[in-house]
Amino acid sequence: MELSEYEDIRPYCDAEVPEKIRLLLDDPAFTEVFRLIFPDEHKEMHMRKLLLEVKTIGQLQHDFVSRLVERIIKGTTNGLTTSGLEYLDKNKSYLFISNHRDIILDSAFLNYVMFQTGMNTTQIAIGDNLLIYDWITHVVKLNRAFVVKRNITARELLEASKKLSGYIRNSITRENMSVWIAQREGRTKDGNDQTHLAILKMLNLSNTRGLADGFGELTVVPLSISYELEPCGIAKVSELIRKDTDGYQKTPEDDLRSMANGVANPKGRVHFSFGRPILTSFLEKNNDLPINEFLQLLAERIDHRIHQYYKLWPYNYVAYELQNGTGEFNDYYTSADIVDFKNMIAKAQESIAYKPEEVARRFVKMYARPVENALIAEEVFRS
Repeated sequence: MELSEYEDIRPYCDAEVPEKIRLLLDDPAFTEVFRLIFPDEHKEMHMRKLLLEVKTIGQLQHDFVSRLVERIIKGTTNGLTTSGLEYLDKNKSYLFISNHRDIILDSAFLNYVMFQTGMNTTQIAIGDNLLIYDWITHVVKLNRAFVVKRNITARELLEASKKLSGYIRNSITRENMSVWIAQREGRTKDGNDQTHLAILKMLNLSNTRGLADGFGELTVVPLSISYELEPCGIAKVSELIRKDTDGYQKTPEDDLRSMANGVANPKGRVHFSFGRPILTSFLEKNNDLPINEFLQLLAERIDHRIHQYYKLWPYNYVAYELQNGTGEFNDYYTSADIVDFKNMIAKAQESIAYKPEEVARRFVKMYARPVENALIAEEVFRS
């Protein structure tokens, strides 16, 4: 791939690693973050020395990043599990389209899984609204992140989308490098994971073939990410309420706080479920449809697969029962799970200065919605 063509959005390459690491370590703001991660002075100096010896992206991810992710897994989760990896070929590249629940960890955990299974780590799409400081830009670009431009004019957006689309297609079809992109801009905050058509329209901008062939060569893999505990659950409910009541607009400081809380807060068990690549037969069957109809059907297929393979936890079933009172999932949770979940609701009510019944309703809905979506997907694939 010609790097200059994508200079403003591409990740760093191996040749740039030593220079960018030096810039990172010289940044006072990053030094503060680094000392929070490694409060022991001798450990901090040791890790700085290790970083200065890194020469390639692969070495950085192998020797440093994977260890940090392991610390997060051990310290804030009750285990990270996977399913469906048997559907993937380690020698091929894919476009992973997943639901989006946590700003940092969705992609960090994905690359950790790739690394542990012997697959090449993926390139990661990240919005430029999250690149609040220079050190964040260096960190993500050193970890194969490419930039999605936001908050630009309509004309600029079209050109940026064309470039982004071309970069993704080149990475997969020419560089044999997998790519991860979320199914929507921003995290899901109400538990309802849905693919935005704008994502698929962007991907199609670089397509010079028919719809089926163009999406077929991207090898789209639906990926379902399930956290037993929403790491920023209370904040998400609060944000939704504030948007509806006082026109709240998120700030860069809010994004930074969400990134930090997502990493530090408990997540319970975490599961990554890899679906089979979207079948060529499905794409070809709909190839002659108008573009918007084709993209709508593709979005629905991706959604249904994500919903089908979403790992439902006891709290999801408790929430569904509290919301609907059907009793159909009583065997999927215990009385202790009910008590724990009601305590979580009470904590949300204490934390959010709004009508307690509305806080409870939204909090329950956030956990119940994946069950509703899974039931719909079950019906779709049964028919």
